[in-house]
Amino acid sequence: MTAPTGAGTRVDEQPPEQSVVVLTGLSGAGKTAATKLFEDLGYTTVDNLPGELLPSLGELVADDPRRFEHVAIVLDIRAGDVEQAFDAVRGSLNARGIRPLVVFLEARDEVLIRRFSETRHRHPLGGQKGIAGSIAEERRLLATVRDEADVVIDTSDLSLRELRERLFASIPTDLDPDRLAVQVVSFGYKYGIPLEADLVFDVRFLKNPYYVPELKQISGLTDPVRAYVLAQPLAVRFLAGVGDLLDLVIPAYVDEGKTRLTVAIGCTGGYHRSIVLAEEVAARLRARDDLAIAVFHRELEQA
Repeated sequence: MTAPTGAGTRVDEQPPEQSVVVLTGLSGAGKTAATKLFEDLGYTTVDNLPGELLPSLGELVADDPRRFEHVAIVLDIRAGDVEQAFDAVRGSLNARGIRPLVVFLEARDEVLIRRFSETRHRHPLGGQKGIAGSIAEERRLLATVRDEADVVIDTSDLSLRELRERLFASIPTDLDPDRLAVQVVSFGYKYGIPLEADLVFDVRFLKNPYYVPELKQISGLTDPVRAYVLAQPLAVRFLAGVGDLLDLVIPAYVDEGKTRLTVAIGCTGGYHRSIVLAEEVAARLRARDDLAIAVFHRELEQA
C-alpha cells in the first residue's frame, strides 16, 4: 500500500510503501513483548494513545510516509471505548490510502490469570469483578475487534522466540484485500486446540509414528516420518478431502470480506502426523497465486 504524497516528500519522488500495524488484543496476552519485537525491526511504536488523538495520528502517519514508513499502533482496552477507537484509527488511515494490518493477541483464561498472578499487575478493568470476571468482560468488549482482525495469535504456549516467529510469519507482505492470508497450524490435542483456529481437523485416526521405535524421536519434518504417514491410504484421502473443502470455502470467505483463515491440524502430541499433513496442505495451497501462506508447528520445539 502506498501512502499519498505529503509533507517532507518531493513531488518527483516515489513515496515509500508504508507498513502500518494495529496491535491489539487481551491484557496479558503479550502485546508489550510484541511491541518490543516491532521496535527491534525498526518500527515506530505508539502505545496507549487516548482515543481522541487517534484520528490525528492517522493523519500524521499518512502525511509523512518517509518518517513513518513502519509504524505499530498499540490499541487496547485502555483507550476507553476500544471499538470506537479502533474504527477511528482504521478509518483515518483508510481515508488516506493506508490499509493497516490488524493483529490480535489472545490466550486461554487460565494462562492470563496465571500471568496476572505472577506479575502482580492489576487488570485494566479491575474493580469488583476479579481477574476472571475482568478477562471475560474484556473478551466481550473486544469481540468485534477480534472478528475484524487480519491475524489472530494465541500466545498461551509460545516462548518469546516462538512469538516472534509466529508474529512475522503471519504477516503477509502483500496486503491486497483480495488475497487471503492462510495460516496452517499443527498442534497436539493434549496441549489444547489453538484459540485462533477457524477450521480444525483431527488426524488422530491415522497410525501413529510414535509407536515405531526408529521414528519416535524424529519429527514430521523428516523424510522417514513423512513417508510413513503419507503411505497410509487414509492420509491420501484426507488430503484430497481437505483440498476439496478448502477449494469450496476459500472463495466464499473472500466474498464475505475475510482477510485471514487459520487452518489447524491436530494429532495427539503435535509432533508427527499433524506436522506432515500441515506441510502437505500448505504445499498444495502455495500452488495458488491468490493466497499468502504461513505454516507454524506449535509443538515442534516443545516436543
